[in-house]
Amino acid sequence: MDVAERLIRTHGYNGFSFREIAAEVGIKSASVHHHFPTKVDLAAAVAGRYRERFEAAVAEEESAGASRVAAWRRLFRRSLTDGGLMCLCGILAAEGDALPEAVASEARRFLEGGMTSIGAASGAKPGDGVRVLAQLEGAMLLARAIGDPNLFDQATEDLG
Repeated sequence: MDVAERLIRTHGYNGFSFREIAAEVGIKSASVHHHFPTKVDLAAAVAGRYRERFEAAVAEEESAGASRVAAWRRLFRRSLTDGGLMCLCGILAAEGDALPEAVASEARRFLEGGMTSIGAASGAKPGDGVRVLAQLEGAMLLARAIGDPNLFDQATEDLG
């Protein structure tokens, strides 16, 4: 699942195959299919795991004293600097109607949960969830496309 996640976060849903995953892990692609019969099953499981791990990481940042928005910002930036990775659900969402419904549903669940979570943060104003998440996702996209994580910092500096 780690290899699949990295491949999705760098190449999108249509940019990876079971063969690639198997070769990188050193197993036969049939072994991958044994655990995940279809690409849809694998991608949906990866997206669900990503959401759960991201939510846990936000909670950990908050318990260390960071605001929710600062936690999201730090986690997004860390992805950029630790391998130039996009937000998994952001890159999936960019593929829009080309995604199978099960995968699109998991991406929406992350994004909708993010908007709700950020919007419910202490001191949040109406619309903050949408604005902040759009700003983070867009800044990540620009920084990765240009190859400069500093663009992410410039685009999100007002978030703290």
